[in-house]
Amino acid sequence: MKTRKIVITGGPGTGKTSVIEALEESGYFCFHEVSREIIKEAQKKGIDQLFLKEPLLFSEMLLEGRIQQHKDAEIVEANMVFLDRGVPDVVAYMNYFGNEYPPVFNRVCKEYLYDEIFILPPWKQIYTEDSERYESYEQAVAIHDHLAESYKFHGYRPIEVPCGPVEERASFILDQLV
Repeated sequence: MKTRKIVITGGPGTGKTSVIEALEESGYFCFHEVSREIIKEAQKKGIDQLFLKEPLLFSEMLLEGRIQQHKDAEIVEANMVFLDRGVPDVVAYMNYFGNEYPPVFNRVCKEYLYDEIFILPPWKQIYTEDSERYESYEQAVAIHDHLAESYKFHGYRPIEVPCGPVEERASFILDQLV
């Protein structure tokens, strides 16, 4: 049995974590965002924003984490797993910030494939900044555009999840997967 790998992506502050948690509470296997852990580890070492200080190192660490999640998803005994972001997110952020990166970043996007991509649009009413999210709402909108572009460039057709209560968003995703 092949496990379907479903990515939930979107710019900062769009409700991805809440949707992932709702799916997990409903019994689905979910992989959580790896960037928050990388950021917290860097902050423990006195680096406030690793992405701003060493963007390529940060992105390489993200890429490694997301590839590992993809590999781990292959061995999960479930019909489908949900991932909070996928490999093409790394390329999208590097493009957004105008950072150069080696060709391997795009190559692994074509190697580690997903079955469906759901993208949560910017939603000003729920957007908040926190210790790991430093982008303004306007930047979050621009990042969303780069994410959509990155997934399309890598051969996906992201499905936009309508704004609404968390449970409705999770139900929308599940209804699309039937």
